[in-house]
Amino acid sequence: MAIKLLSNTIAIKKAVDGNGYSGKPITETISNGFFRVNREWTVLYWNMAAEKILGISARDIVGKNLWDKSSSVLPLDFCAVYHKAFLKNIPIHFEEYWGEMGAWFDVVAYHCDDTLSISFKSGMDRTHPPFPEEQLKTLTELYRFVTEVTNDCLWEWNLQTKEQFWIDGGHKRVFGFQMENALVPQSFWEDRLHSDDKVRVLAKLNRLIADGSSPVWEDEYRFKKASGDYASVQDRGYIIFDQDKAASRMIGATQDITARKLLEIKLVQEGVTKQKEISTAVLKAQQGEREDIGKELHDNLNQILVATKLYIEMARTHKGKKDEYLKKSSGYIMDVIEELRKISKVLVTPDMNMGLIESIQNLVADLNAVHPMITKFHHEGFGEADLNEKMQLDIYRIVQEQLTNILKHAKAISTTISLTKEVHEIILLISDNGKGCDILKETNGVGIVNIKSRAKIHGGSVEIVSKPEEGYELKVVLPLKSNFK
Repeated sequence: MAIKLLSNTIAIKKAVDGNGYSGKPITETISNGFFRVNREWTVLYWNMAAEKILGISARDIVGKNLWDKSSSVLPLDFCAVYHKAFLKNIPIHFEEYWGEMGAWFDVVAYHCDDTLSISFKSGMDRTHPPFPEEQLKTLTELYRFVTEVTNDCLWEWNLQTKEQFWIDGGHKRVFGFQMENALVPQSFWEDRLHSDDKVRVLAKLNRLIADGSSPVWEDEYRFKKASGDYASVQDRGYIIFDQDKAASRMIGATQDITARKLLEIKLVQEGVTKQKEISTAVLKAQQGEREDIGKELHDNLNQILVATKLYIEMARTHKGKKDEYLKKSSGYIMDVIEELRKISKVLVTPDMNMGLIESIQNLVADLNAVHPMITKFHHEGFGEADLNEKMQLDIYRIVQEQLTNILKHAKAISTTISLTKEVHEIILLISDNGKGCDILKETNGVGIVNIKSRAKIHGGSVEIVSKPEEGYELKVVLPLKSNFK
């Protein structure tokens, strides 16, 4: 979005500096006729196109009653239609045949600030000559200029008269307003700003115009559509200053970014949901770990200690077998000490000062000493210099977690751990020849969720390859670019 805005700003600046846009107000170059009246039907504004189409000059009608001066060209029954527009807060769009002019006209009337604005055009009227060549050239240059800016809702804003010109039907297509090449009071736009955004947007815009610190205005806000729903929009434009360095006009475009905003909200919600899943998995893992420790203490160590106590009591009462009973008691106590050492080793964070490689080697050695499964560890060409302690610890925990999963579920005879380093990433591969699983049907257990959450912390990815009775392979890729020391 920043790149697009920069390119738009450059295009606007080039045009305003004289490389594309001549600087003439679009209301004096477009083919639509415009006029504005108050409740007494006094004409307040009459553009050049209205002069051309209706044959009445602004000099002859501005400040005078509309119906007194235009009854020969405007049908009088339009008075009733225009009067209805005074009573509504949305534009009225209709098509009528003007017998006096001999043509069908497309008309938009809208009320704002106690005045009525009328935009009209005819596709069948050939009685009036086209605009002079200079004006057509200006219009062509302007369209080329706004095309460079955006394909969304284009506008020109007269900051002196506080009027916006909505160009080429963009607001009709996007927001549903029946206006095409229509002059709109600034207050009409302001009234459609969301109440929570209005003060902020106007304050920023007024401050920018007042101090002239930057010719570029950009903001995001919610805008009320013709349907009454709000759209999230991004507005951006370039301010044009006159010879006295006063802001006179602004040219730009409004883009509907509702879909992007909804996607952002969805991604945030998905992130929150994912984080909740990870937290739930971690808590579940901790609870399972506590249950395993409790079961080990109760079913194994507790029974060993009970047996030890019995042998000590027997040594006190059976003097002839005292040494034998004490020897058995000592052996049982050593078994308890060894089991407690194993439990504490799992729970306590390993000292990574010895390095990741040595820590995994010790883990594999302990595993091979007490389990029939053969575990091998390969790490040729791997260095630890670029890994911080956090990444080393997380890699160790991933290895530890996966080995625990294999021992619990795989019924494997052998397991291989491979740790390699590419140019910009670490690749950890753990495979076994156990019973495997159907990954299309298998749901992620707590162990795999923990592994994925650890990989995600470093911007990494986890890939699993497995089939029933064909083993299981876990591949973890961790990018080094996210590994800050």
